[in-house]
Amino acid sequence: MRHGKKFNHLSRKTAHRSAMLANMACSLIEHKRINTTVAKAKALRQFIEPLVTKSKEDTTHNRRIVFRNLRNKYAVTELFRNVAVKVGDRPGGYVRIIKLGNRLGDNADMAMVEFVDYNDIYNPKGKKKKKSTRRRGGKKSTAAESNETTSEVKESAEKKADENKENA
Repeated sequence: MRHGKKFNHLSRKTAHRSAMLANMACSLIEHKRINTTVAKAKALRQFIEPLVTKSKEDTTHNRRIVFRNLRNKYAVTELFRNVAVKVGDRPGGYVRIIKLGNRLGDNADMAMVEFVDYNDIYNPKGKKKKKSTRRRGGKKSTAAESNETTSEVKESAEKKADENKENA
């Protein structure tokens, strides 16, 4: 029975589990992206998101709380200097878990854990998502513009056909 089991124990004793999560969190802060199993990724997300929230406000007390959990002063410095600046306006959800498939050795479900704001593929710099509306508000093209474009397309098609005839 799982009475009162609020989090995944990951088949480890408390000290081993907390050390492992601290090490994984330090690696995530350093590299911004790590590969691990899905179960560890979900446990890491629960571990690191409150620390990132604490890092938004740079006080001595918050640094000491984060250091108590991470036990690595370089990771704490990186978290408060760089990561907190990037996620300052985000209300939560700092970590993304992407499932990768199964590991070859033991068929374990693997996942990639990454900070959301550090992925340039999903969040291109300089481009903000345009607010979508439910109304149809497209720019109407004039008849003259549409005639010009169709005539240009016809001319280019004719040129290609002539070139193909000459080559044959």
